[in-house]
Amino acid sequence: MAGPVGVYISVPFCRAKCTFCNFASGVFGAERMQQYVDRLCEEIRRSQSVAQNIAVSLPRVADTVYFGGGTPSLLSAPQFRQIFQHLHEEFDLAHDAEITLECAPGQLSHQTLDELLQQGMNRISFGVQSFVDRETAAVGRLHTQQQCEAELARVRAAGVDEINIDLIAGLPHQTAESWRYSVEQAIASSAPHLSVYMLEVDDESRLGREMLEQGIRYGASSVPTEDDTADWYQQACAAFRAAGVLQYEISNFARPGHRSRHNLKYWQRHPYIGFGLDAHSMLLTGTGAVRFANTSDLDEYLGSAAPTPFRLLESASNTAPEFDVIGSDEAFEESLFLGLRLNEGVDLNRLRNQFGDALLDDAMPAFLEVRDAGLLELDSDSMRLSPHGRLVSNEVFSRLLIPSAA
Repeated sequence: MAGPVGVYISVPFCRAKCTFCNFASGVFGAERMQQYVDRLCEEIRRSQSVAQNIAVSLPRVADTVYFGGGTPSLLSAPQFRQIFQHLHEEFDLAHDAEITLECAPGQLSHQTLDELLQQGMNRISFGVQSFVDRETAAVGRLHTQQQCEAELARVRAAGVDEINIDLIAGLPHQTAESWRYSVEQAIASSAPHLSVYMLEVDDESRLGREMLEQGIRYGASSVPTEDDTADWYQQACAAFRAAGVLQYEISNFARPGHRSRHNLKYWQRHPYIGFGLDAHSMLLTGTGAVRFANTSDLDEYLGSAAPTPFRLLESASNTAPEFDVIGSDEAFEESLFLGLRLNEGVDLNRLRNQFGDALLDDAMPAFLEVRDAGLLELDSDSMRLSPHGRLVSNEVFSRLLIPSAA
């Protein structure tokens, strides 16, 4: 039987959009934000009936809530109160629920912080990206190092100890020295959780378009090489490990007892449901699952009688619902790819007990090939990515597709 569900709430509003960002987010006025919150709450209200319509179980108990974006901290205190009211009507929040807010430094009002604390928020993830002001300014971030330090002190004084700091390796103007400085500042902050991402520039982002056109406005010519970025990522891994902040997933590091419980749900294939623009969900059905996602078009999300896929699922028309039924073969592959993101890797005996011998036996030649290439560590009971394998994880995953599902 499935355990408690994780709830993800997408808030796609920003004060300024980063040059490298291709997420479904943007800058909008207060009226649009309230319209969005109203639609979001309507979606939450429909969640149990939608689950019944697609014949999957949506657990009533939720033990994680994650506000992502965008910059969710831009919502007002009354808007958060409205959202939590609807969450409590549809879900029983566990007494020890992990409730996380993504936040840009300097963009969390005192009133909103106070309201969130009253609602049980106990974790904040700061999108710092860099402690070097030139680098953050180059990609459209509005904060400075001084603001980051002030925010860390403020939320700690308010009683929030569970803090994550995001860093990005490969930003425009970044150098080996400036990257080392950001890593050292992150460690010195004593934040119990740190995340490091290697910059991936999408062609549809402003920075991506400039790189294709060889422009100069957003610093495209000063983006570090992929080799430098990979080296800096490895340096951060070593520095964090020496400081006792241990890697547990490709991009995530934590002091003992401070892993992100919500994000672990994704990698361990535990059920989660997403509300809001471009939010994704996965609800379990035995060894399989049903996955579905909302539209990434804000006008469509706000204008429909109910957000997709809910509008389609509740319709009497013959329109095909926007959801994917995940069978055993796909669930097996997901267990591999998501589990391999974790440093502890994949328990082969658990896979065998859950999916049987045949799928594992079919996949073993690919496992051995990737192991021989130095990308995978494999023994009789488990397998995990090698340090080099974490740098090229997408390549590893593509090579592990089992023949029956390829």
